[in-house]
Amino acid sequence: MRFSKGLIKLDCPNVVNELVRKLKDNVYTKFRRQGVVVGTSGGVDSSVVAALCVKAFGPGKVLGVIMPDRDNSPESTEFAVKLAKTVGYEYVIDDVTEPLKAAGCYKNRNDGFRMVFPEWDEGWEAKIVLPSNILESDRINVYRLAVESPDGQKMEKRLPLKSYLKIVAASNMKQRIRMLTLYHEAEKRNYAVVGTANKNEYEQGFFVKYGDGGVDIKPIVGFYKTQVFQLAQYLDIPEEICARTPSAETYPSDVSQKEFFFGLDFKIMDQLWYAKESGFPIDEVAEVMGLTVEQVERVWRDLDQKKRTTEYLRHPPILFK
Repeated sequence: MRFSKGLIKLDCPNVVNELVRKLKDNVYTKFRRQGVVVGTSGGVDSSVVAALCVKAFGPGKVLGVIMPDRDNSPESTEFAVKLAKTVGYEYVIDDVTEPLKAAGCYKNRNDGFRMVFPEWDEGWEAKIVLPSNILESDRINVYRLAVESPDGQKMEKRLPLKSYLKIVAASNMKQRIRMLTLYHEAEKRNYAVVGTANKNEYEQGFFVKYGDGGVDIKPIVGFYKTQVFQLAQYLDIPEEICARTPSAETYPSDVSQKEFFFGLDFKIMDQLWYAKESGFPIDEVAEVMGLTVEQVERVWRDLDQKKRTTEYLRHPPILFK
């Protein structure tokens, strides 16, 4: 069989039926829980998971928990609410800004910004980015900090390791506070927590250990991002949600997942990743994708590097016996 772009297409009816079966089996039989909690962000991944859970358990046994903080776009909450009303499950909105303030998230993160730009202050924009496109050149995954003052002055510098670690450690509090919130809501109801990470996020390490990675079940972790969009279309997820640019929504400036972490459009990345995992010849893949062999090699190396350097995140606790 030759490589083709159509190989990544899902048989959505059968996939959804199997996911529903597994959700029921694990929640009711393995965990003996009475329903599920899903953190809903207004994005396509959490929307698909919430819709799958409604198919599995009915809307009365699904709770959507919307957890904005001061860095999130109001649009995210609006879309998460719209999804809940469209699909019919209960939802709660729990703004986590105050707990994050109390934990020192914003202070420590902002101190990290000032280590690079001493003039940075509240009201400034800031985001962390990876500047290069993998297809254009080999990329060293060195982050840069991009800031913008209230008067529109834009600056960007390479982010030293110490500053990077300080900013990320503080920012990761967001996902961990949300994990606490989800389990609080779940335990009040004897529910399980269902995660929303897809294959791209999980296998490349775009998640926080014991944060958004801290859940009971990860139903879409085996699906590429573009396959999640296929499921979204099949499940009739509102078009406004599907059309949104996947965003980290972690920093004062909006930053897409592409520029923050992945460095490549999902439509290209997923095809090349599928080809790599399926063992297709690289020259054949390059021809079908309209790329050079060197470009495909760069993407495959980047995938290997990300998986290798984030292995710690996926490792379970080591038990000494």
